[in-house]
Amino acid sequence: MHCTKFDDPKRRTYGSGVLDQILSLPAGAIAIADIGAAFLGETPPYQPLLDSGAGKLFAFEPDARQVEALRQRLGKTGTVFPDAVGDGAEHTLHICNFGWSSILEPDPAARAFFNNLAQLGRVESTARIQTRRLDDVADLPQIDFLKMDVQGAELMVLQNGRDKLAGCVAVQLETSFVTLYRDQPPFGAVDMEMRSQGFIPHRFMDVKRWPIAPAIAGNDPRMALNQLLESDIVYIRDLTRPDGFSDLQLKKLAAIAHIYRSPDLAVRCLIELHKRGAAEDSDILRYLVSQGLKR
Repeated sequence: MHCTKFDDPKRRTYGSGVLDQILSLPAGAIAIADIGAAFLGETPPYQPLLDSGAGKLFAFEPDARQVEALRQRLGKTGTVFPDAVGDGAEHTLHICNFGWSSILEPDPAARAFFNNLAQLGRVESTARIQTRRLDDVADLPQIDFLKMDVQGAELMVLQNGRDKLAGCVAVQLETSFVTLYRDQPPFGAVDMEMRSQGFIPHRFMDVKRWPIAPAIAGNDPRMALNQLLESDIVYIRDLTRPDGFSDLQLKKLAAIAHIYRSPDLAVRCLIELHKRGAAEDSDILRYLVSQGLKR
C-alpha cells in the first residue's frame, strides 16, 4: 500500500558518473528481486541500476492483469514470474480495493481505529491461490537487492527465502506499526528476522501517520496527527562486520547506497575496498568531493 517515489532525473546512473567509474560493475551484476512488482506509476528505487545496466530485475507479480504490461515495460532488463511468493502452501487471497489485496484477512477492528481505512481496505472477493517459496524458484539467482510489498506477508517471504537472501546486501520492505490484517506479524517480528539473517536497519523512507477516528483535523479526515501507521524501511547487511563481505558485495552495496542518497555508506564501502587493495584512496576522495563531503 505504501508507495515511495524516486523521480529525480539526476539519478539515472547509480553513481552520477563518478561512482560508476570507480566500481566498474559488469552488466547485470546486481540481481534485484521485486515481489509485488505491479507498475502503478511509481518509479522503483532500483530504476537507476536498471538504467545503468548494472542491475538485472526478477519481478514477481501474481495479478494476471498486470503481468503482460510488466513484461512489456521491462523488456530485456527483467524477468517476470507470475507467482505469489509465500510459504509454498495454498492460501486464500483476499482481493481488496485500492491495492490492499493480501493472503491475510483484513482486520476490521484495526481499520476502524483509523479514519477512512475501513472503506479503503474492503474485501471485494476471495480466491484460492498457490504460493511459491522464494528458495524453490530454480530460475532465480542469489538475490543482491530485494524490494517487496506483500501486504503483511513479509515475514513469511523472508523465512522461506533465507537461501536466496544469503548474500543479499540490501532489502526494502514495508513494515506496519499497527497491523491491519489478522495474524499479521508486527514490525518487531520482521525486524528480528532481518537481524537473524545478518541485516541492520539503515533508513526509513516516508513514514506514514494516520488520524485516529473519529477526530478530524483541518476539515480533512486524512490529515494525520501523531499515530504511526507504516513505512518502507531499508535494511543493509551489517557493515560493522565487513569481513563477511566479498569485494563484489561491497561494490554492490556502494551502488545501492548511492541511489538511496546515502553517500556516507557508499564511502564506507570504498574504504573497506581500499583496505583490500580493490580501490584507490583517490577514488574515495573523488567520490567525497562529488557528493560535497569531506573526511
